[in-house]
Amino acid sequence: MPGEEREIAVSAALRPWIAGVRIAAIGAYDGERTIIEPPDHAAELALRILPHQRSDLVVMGPRTRALYHVGTPGPFCVRARIEPGRARLLLGRPVHRLLDRVVSLSDLWGEAGGHLARALSEVGSDPAAIGAQPFLERLEEALMSRLSAQKPGDRFRSDLVRRAGLLLTAGAAGTDLVPGQVHAVAARLNVSERHLRNLFSEAVGVSPKHFARLDRLRTVLAHAGTTHWARLATRAGYYDQSHMNAEFRGMMGVPPSAYVAARLPAASPCRPLAVPPVR
Repeated sequence: MPGEEREIAVSAALRPWIAGVRIAAIGAYDGERTIIEPPDHAAELALRILPHQRSDLVVMGPRTRALYHVGTPGPFCVRARIEPGRARLLLGRPVHRLLDRVVSLSDLWGEAGGHLARALSEVGSDPAAIGAQPFLERLEEALMSRLSAQKPGDRFRSDLVRRAGLLLTAGAAGTDLVPGQVHAVAARLNVSERHLRNLFSEAVGVSPKHFARLDRLRTVLAHAGTTHWARLATRAGYYDQSHMNAEFRGMMGVPPSAYVAARLPAASPCRPLAVPPVR
C-alpha cells in the first residue's frame, strides 16, 4: 500500500488471536494512489479515520478476489488481521456470512461494537497516536472479554481449525504432508473431510481447498518480481507455472507479469460503508 505504513507490536495475550496490527496513511505528497486489497483467507478489524475526524470500526471478511480502489490523502486506517480460524470466536458469527463483505462491528456485537468504535476513535486524526498503549489496551480488553464468554467446545474447534490451516499451507513444512492435501490433513487430525469442511465454513469462511488456494496466491504475491516464475510456482505448491498463472489471473484480475509491471485493473472509488446488516 502506498504512503506511510507501519506495524504495531501485538501483545502476548493477543498473539494467538491477532496475526498483526498495521496502520496505513496516504500523505498529501503522495496524491491519489491505487490501493490493492489482495485476496485473503483471514478477516480483519479495521478502524477507518475519515475526513473531519469521523471514524468507523468495520469487519472486513475474507476476500476471494482482489479489490482495487482509489486512495486519497488524509484518512488513515488501522487494521488488526485476525488469525485464520479465530474469527468465529472473536466476531460471534459464522464467517461464511462475511465472505467478500465489509460490515460494521456494531452489526455483529451490538452496543459493545459501538462502544469499542467510540473508544478507539478517541485517538483522533493523528496516525502517530495509534501506537499509544491505551489504544492497544482497549482492543485487547474488548477481544479478551469476548473470548472469556466462549464455551470450551468452541475454543477446541477453533484450535482444530488453526492446526488444520497450518497443515494445509507452509505450516506443513517439516512433516510428511504436502500442503493442500485436505484428506491427509483430516486424517492427521482424526476428523472426516466433511467435518473439516463444515468447521472451515464456520470459522474461516471458505473450504479447506479454497483456503489452500488463497494461501498459495499470497505466497506468490509475497515473492513476485524477486523469484523466477517457474521456481516460485513450485515453491508455492502449484502443479506448474501455467497452473499458477491461471489461478493468479482468476483472483487478481491480471496475469502475474502485468501485476508486477503495475498494469492493474481500473480502480474504483473507496465508498463509505453502506451494506445490509449480517443476520
